Parts: sequence; structure tokens; C-alpha cells
Amino acid sequence: MRIDAYFAPSGVVDGDVEGRVAVVIDVIRATTCITEAMANGAKTIFPCASIEEATKLGASLDREQTLLCGERKGVAINGFDLGNSPAEFTAERVAGKQLVMTTTNGTRAFLAAADAALVLSACFQNLSAVVEAVGTDRDLAVVCAGKEDQFALDDVVCAGHLIRRVMARVPEPAQLNDAAGAAATLAERFEPTADFLARTAAGQALVRIGLESDLPLCAEVDKHTIVPRMYDRRISTPSE
Repeated sequence: MRIDAYFAPSGVVDGDVEGRVAVVIDVIRATTCITEAMANGAKTIFPCASIEEATKLGASLDREQTLLCGERKGVAINGFDLGNSPAEFTAERVAGKQLVMTTTNGTRAFLAAADAALVLSACFQNLSAVVEAVGTDRDLAVVCAGKEDQFALDDVVCAGHLIRRVMARVPEPAQLNDAAGAAATLAERFEPTADFLARTAAGQALVRIGLESDLPLCAEVDKHTIVPRMYDRRISTPSE
């Protein structure tokens, strides 16, 4: 197996993910919100690159069954139904609904991975389930959302824990690019805790805007066994 990691969506170029399993990671906070939403009964999530695209798509769907979700610079978008805090995506709010989501970093990473044979959404909350879904028979591309197209320690450490677990399952030594190797090394040093996340740039940004209560939710490991998957720019679960 070959495992390549990408520290930001801009690092993915044509052909990088084709035929592979791609795992998208945005720990703080998009993929954590997606996991919470799907675990709490959301039917479908449509990732959009821009506020304008999300607004237009939302207007074309059944408004009674659709929620607009997202943030810019960590702050909920004016006029949207939900922001980007995992605690917002409760069963009472999202069960049976379709979500249109746009975030500063995470939704761009899904679009960068769209050409993969299989696109999975990962965070600490569903880490073991994603490792199981990745399997051992196809090459892996791990796409970190990053922070404004730059390296983000929270995403890379999550990627490293994922990579290390996948490597432990394959029968032959995996071939890693430098980014994947670096991620695996960082995972040896950092464990997923709220304190660790609070020391990252993304975590510090949340603290500055008063949303530090999201960090313990983002640090929960294996809270869920659900693995959201994207097909044709729609994120759902295999039963959908």
C-alpha cells in the first residue's frame, strides 16, 4: 500500500487521488460536525466552496427540509441556520434534514478529493471506524483541510494517528510520502486531547472568539462508528 498525505487542499493536483481511497480531515471543525450530524440522523450533506454557492443550492432545495450551515473565520454565517460547532448538530436540529455546508477550510478539502474512488470523512470521533473502512487493498490519500491553505497541526496529528493504525493492519510495509511520514511521527508525540487542540493555531483561534467549548468535542476519540462518505459531491452514509 502507498499512503500519501497532503497538508492542505492546494497540495492535491490532478491525478493524485484517482483510484484511491481518500480521507478528508478537518478536526477543528468541519469533519467533526459532519460526523456528529450524520450520527444524529442527518440525511445528506452538500459541501460547497463558497457562501454564494451554498445559498444558491439551498434556495433550490426544499427549504423545510434543508439547513444552511457554515462559518467564515470561525464565526457562523449571517442568515444561516447553523454555524460550525459540533454541539449544534443535535438530533433535534438535524435528524431527517439535508445540510448545505460551507466552511473556510473543510469543504474545500472535500472538493479537492472528489476524484478519488472513495472519499471518507474522518476526525478523532470516528477514527477507528475510518481505519476499518479504508481497508488494506487500495492506496490511500489523506487530505488535511489545513488552516487557510497552510499546515494545521490538529489535522496532521489526526492524519498521523490514522496512518499509524492503517500501517499496523497492512501485511507489507507501506510506502509513505514525506508528509505521511511526518504526520505519523507527530502522532507519536501528540495525543488527541482538548489541551493539545487548544495549543494549535486553529484551537487558539476558537479560544479568541469564545468557542473553546468545541475543543473537548473535537478531541473525543471513537465516539461514533459512523463513516460519512462522499459520492457525487453528496456526503451521506452507506445506507443512504
